[in-house]
Amino acid sequence: MRVVRACREMGIAPLAIYSEADEEALHVRLSDSAFPCGAAPARDSYLVAERVVEIAQREGADAIHPGYGFLSENADFADRCEAAGVRFIGPSGAVIRAMGDKITARQTMASAGVAVVPGTTEPIADEEAAGVAESLGYPVLVKASAGGGGKGMRRVDDPAQLAQALERVRGEAASAFGNATLYLEKFVENPRHIEVQFLADSHGNALHLGERECSIQRRHQKLIEEAPGNHIDPELRAELGRAAVTAAKAVGYCGVGTCEFLVNQAGDFYFLEMNTRIQVEHAITEAITGVDIVVEMIRIAAGEPLQISESDVEFSGHAIEARIYAENPDKSFIPSPGLIEVYVPPTGPGIRVDSGVEQGTRVTTHYDPLIAKLIAWGSDREESIARLDRALEEYDIQGIATSISFHRKALRQPEFVSGHYTTDFVETVIKRERSS
Repeated sequence: MRVVRACREMGIAPLAIYSEADEEALHVRLSDSAFPCGAAPARDSYLVAERVVEIAQREGADAIHPGYGFLSENADFADRCEAAGVRFIGPSGAVIRAMGDKITARQTMASAGVAVVPGTTEPIADEEAAGVAESLGYPVLVKASAGGGGKGMRRVDDPAQLAQALERVRGEAASAFGNATLYLEKFVENPRHIEVQFLADSHGNALHLGERECSIQRRHQKLIEEAPGNHIDPELRAELGRAAVTAAKAVGYCGVGTCEFLVNQAGDFYFLEMNTRIQVEHAITEAITGVDIVVEMIRIAAGEPLQISESDVEFSGHAIEARIYAENPDKSFIPSPGLIEVYVPPTGPGIRVDSGVEQGTRVTTHYDPLIAKLIAWGSDREESIARLDRALEEYDIQGIATSISFHRKALRQPEFVSGHYTTDFVETVIKRERSS
């Protein structure tokens, strides 16, 4: 729906594809035309690259926007689009491939002078892992080079756990990614997860749009994001921005992307990974900069130069996004599929809702449980929190369980109120509840 709306404003006719489960989805109804692409399981529809490209060619589409997930970071799909003469709205397959391999990404960033988390920059063999882990100091992370989305990683706190962790992560990586290559990384205790939005065109121009605070996560999936980051001083903001632009230029990036960093308690930051797609949370950056990132993404893909320079970017106010999931936070965030019987989103000053559902939509188990994004903007952080809290109270979704109750609870936690929270926020809140 976000892409459909951007196309409408640019005078571009949006065409949609849909699986059997999505025949009556909102994006199908509001696109100019929509075409079936297969059965409900994603592997039989949205992930069938040749079918997606065939539909685009048959209908005379100029370009394909891959959205946030599915084929958005699939290098082979990007290559297939280009070979078919259909523009892929994103970076080249070569860039996606290089940044999708975590070892290659670490090597590239280190060569460009961007600090990476201490660890190996070559594949690790089981027989050498113990010595490397000892030199890094426990705890360490065993990570899959092809991993992502919280999959393919395991924390190891002492040598006795290492062999089993290597075996499990290697098996998971082979099964999930078809690549069993592993590396070791020092585990950063209680870090903050800070990411920087950047834009780069095909004319050698690149800039950043500031940072986002993304530390509130469960199972490595984000729940709440803020922009700008809390307690990020101008000097650190400038350093993070420079690092992101350096990273983009180092790989010849063309498009919209994000550099993710871990920031430790001392304020040191390390490159974590590059997301070679637009992020779900891009809306809060749009709210504080006034830049339509999706429109810029489409213009860049069309070969246009960036319409703004770094000196044009101005930050105004504070924005927070709450991801509304069809999950039950009282039952370990298990998915909550079913029919949405009532759906009344909030409105009012500073409130934006990006959603792909409506009353009568059936949430299935086939896809990600994210159903909406609630964004609140205020002149300062205090006002944005107040607006978000008010909007969460207004949000009426019935028929399924959602994460709304968790979000309201999170806003009242002392760590959130002060802005001094880290990636252990959710675990801290859960432990606090259980003890009380």
